[in-house]
Amino acid sequence: MLVHSRSGRWTAWAVFAVLFVPLFALPLLVIVAASFATHWSSAFPSGPTTEHYAAAVRGESLQALTTSLVTALTASLVALTVGTWAALAGAALGRRGKRVLDALFMLPVAVPSVVVGLAVLVAFSQPPVLLNGTRWIVILAHTVLVTAFAHQSVSAAIQRLDPMYEQAAASLGARPSYVLLRVRLPLLLPSLNAAAGLCFALSMGELSATMMLYPPDWMPLPVLIFTATDRGSLFTGSALAVVLMATTLLALLAVSRIRTRASFR
Repeated sequence: MLVHSRSGRWTAWAVFAVLFVPLFALPLLVIVAASFATHWSSAFPSGPTTEHYAAAVRGESLQALTTSLVTALTASLVALTVGTWAALAGAALGRRGKRVLDALFMLPVAVPSVVVGLAVLVAFSQPPVLLNGTRWIVILAHTVLVTAFAHQSVSAAIQRLDPMYEQAAASLGARPSYVLLRVRLPLLLPSLNAAAGLCFALSMGELSATMMLYPPDWMPLPVLIFTATDRGSLFTGSALAVVLMATTLLALLAVSRIRTRASFR
């Protein structure tokens, strides 16, 4: 920490605990406690049970989790590919061209996600590209929403790259494609992994645009959680939320390990 005295460190930790626990940790702990409960007793959930988790890992809930995973993985891969390509192209366009490109990619983030969902719904509900009622319109909306984060993450990493590596490879006769694949992209690998993890986490939790677009046979887990809580099944919804949170955290830990190994290369 940046505080060097012992009393200052204790004060900083106390302020952190006072702010962090009520605002961030406590609500999540309440969700975890509610996922094991059958009813509320005073201010606390009671009646411990694991039936909610048994239902959360089979049938419709398992299908919704699989749908979320497939959607998030597909959207993250496409967003990472498009965002990386745009970031590399923006670096070669100059300052003015890069600003225009950044503005275009940040536009979906600058408006509410429900607006993006409506825009996708209107744009792809008529021929020649008719996606309404299919899983692809959900994946497309998620891709549009998370590509901006991939683009910004990779773009910032490109600005931090030392051009000496590329110049050295080019001076030794390496072709531009070889420099890109064997020099530039390996140096960007930690940032690519971080961007992939961020896109995956955002897609796993996306609800607003998804509610407007999902077909009955392609219901992601956040929609099922909203549906359960809207019907009054708070404990079932809590169990589904914990499953969603645990799955996302496990995926982020896996990406973090890959990023750590890549940073040591």
